[in-house]
Amino acid sequence: MPETVISRIRPGSRLDTPLCRLALDVAALTGRRRYGLAFLLGAAAAAAMSPVDMVPLLAVAFPGLLWLDDGSTSAGATFRLGWVFGFGFFLAGLYWIAAALFVDLARFWWLVPFAAAGLPAGFAIYIAFALLTTRLVVQRLQLSAAARVFVFAIAWSAAEWTRGHAFTGLPWNLVGYTWSGGFPGAIAMLQSVAVVGIYGLSFITVLAFSLLSLLGSPRTAPMHPLRRWAPGITAILLVTAPALGGAVRLASTPIDLTGTRLRLVQPSITESLKWQPAAAQDNFRRLIDLSRAPTTERLNAILWPEAATPFLLGRDRPARDAIAAVVPKGGYVIAGALRTDPPPAPIANFWNSIEAVNAHGDIVAHYDKAHLVPFGEYVPFRKLLPIDKITPGTTYLSPGPGPQTIALPGLPPFAPLVCYEAIFPGSIIDEDDRPAWILNVTNDAWYGRSSGPYQHFAIARTRAVEEDLPLIRVANNGISGVIDPVGRVLAHTGLDAIGYVDSALPTAGSRTPYARVGNWMLLGLLLLGAVPVALRLG
Repeated sequence: MPETVISRIRPGSRLDTPLCRLALDVAALTGRRRYGLAFLLGAAAAAAMSPVDMVPLLAVAFPGLLWLDDGSTSAGATFRLGWVFGFGFFLAGLYWIAAALFVDLARFWWLVPFAAAGLPAGFAIYIAFALLTTRLVVQRLQLSAAARVFVFAIAWSAAEWTRGHAFTGLPWNLVGYTWSGGFPGAIAMLQSVAVVGIYGLSFITVLAFSLLSLLGSPRTAPMHPLRRWAPGITAILLVTAPALGGAVRLASTPIDLTGTRLRLVQPSITESLKWQPAAAQDNFRRLIDLSRAPTTERLNAILWPEAATPFLLGRDRPARDAIAAVVPKGGYVIAGALRTDPPPAPIANFWNSIEAVNAHGDIVAHYDKAHLVPFGEYVPFRKLLPIDKITPGTTYLSPGPGPQTIALPGLPPFAPLVCYEAIFPGSIIDEDDRPAWILNVTNDAWYGRSSGPYQHFAIARTRAVEEDLPLIRVANNGISGVIDPVGRVLAHTGLDAIGYVDSALPTAGSRTPYARVGNWMLLGLLLLGAVPVALRLG
C-alpha cells in the first residue's frame, strides 16, 4: 500500500485527531478529485442561501476550501482552486439568469452558454483573487494559520464589495444573505445589518465559518484542549453574540401597524404574453379586476408591479380613466409603467418608472429607475458590442436621477425602487429626506420557478432591516409581500399566484447606525479584522 500523508501521522501525536486527518487528506487531493471537490464546496456554499437555506453547509464549504489550499504548491494552483470554487458557487447561485433568455429563445439561444456559464466564470475570478491574495499576504508576512483566516475573511469581503460596485455592480450571492432566508433563527442574525450592513455581515459570516478550518490544522493542534477548541469557540461566539443581540431587538420591537392600508396586486402575467399587443387589453383588465375586488376596510393606495400597464399612461387618457375608476377614495393607484417625455413634446426618451394616479386620472408623482439592468434595459458599449438587449423593443431606457422620496397627501412618504435597485445597499434612500416606507415594484416573471425570485425577495427583506423601514414588495410574477422594519414577513403571496394582499403599512423605525454611516462600517470591521494579522495571531 503506498504511503500517504495520513499514514505518516504517528498515533497519539498532536496530529492524530479526526479533523487533522481529514484536513491532511483533503490537502493531499490532486487532479480531478481536488477540483471536483472545490466545485462541490462552492455549490454547497450557494445552497446556504434561499431557497435551500442550508446555512450549516458553510461549515463545510469554507474549511474545505482552506484545507484544499493547504495542498496548493504554487500561486497558480491557489488561483485555479479559488476560481473552481467560485465557479461552483456562482453557477449554483446565478444559473437562473439564463432563464430570461428562454422567453425569446429563437433570438437569444446563442447567449444561453454565456449567461449560464460565462457570467459565473467571470465572477469566479473575484474569489480566485481573494484566495490568491490570502496566500501572497500569508507568505509575505509569514503569518500563522489563525492570522491566515482573518486575511481570507478580509480578502473575501473586499472582493464582494468590489463585485457590488465594479462595472455597474451585481451584489448578488453575498454570503451575508444566508441569514435572510428561512433557516430557523436566521432572522436574529440578520439584525446585524442594521449596524454593519450586508457586507459587514458577510465578513462576520466568512470569518466565523472559516475559523472552523483551524480545528483541522496541524499547526494549531496543541495538546491543551482549551487552545485546541479555541477557534470553534470563537466561531460560535461570532454567530451567537450578534444573534442574541438580534433576538433582543426582535423581542423589543412589537409588530406595530399604521392606519394606512395598501393593496398589493400580483397579476402573474407570463413574460411571453406581457408585451403581446393582442394580450394588452386582457392583461390590463386583470389588473383592474384585482384592484376592484371588494374590501372590508378603506384602502389608501393600490400598488401595481413593475411595468404593470402595457400603455404609456402619460399619453393614454382612456387608460388613466380606467385606472381612476378603481382608485380608492382620496387615494392612489401607484403603478410600475414605462414613461416617455410628457406631451406635447415628441418621444425622445423612455424610462422604467413608477407613476401615481389619482381619482381624477392625473399622474401626480413619478420616479424613474436610476440603476438600469445591463443588456436588459440598455447595452453597455453598444457601439462596440454587436448584440441587442434581450427585452422587447429596440428603444434603450434612460436612467433617472437616483434615490428620492415621494410625498403624496394622505399617504406616508415613501422611497420608490424598481426591480433590482433593491439589491444595492446604501443606495436606496434619500437620507436627507427620510421616507416612512420603501416601495419595491418588480417583475420576476423572466425567471420562472427558479431560485431567482426567492433570492430577490430575501435580498429586498435585508434592505428593510438595514434601514429600519417597512418594505412593500409588489411583483408581477414572483413573491409580493409586506415586510416590517426588522424583517418579519407579515403577509406575502406565493410564486406564480394571481391575486392581491390587503395589509396595513407597518410603522417605521428610527435611523440605524448603518443608515447613518453606510459602508464605512465595513471598513471599520476590516480594520478590526486586520489587528490579529498585525499581531501575527497564532
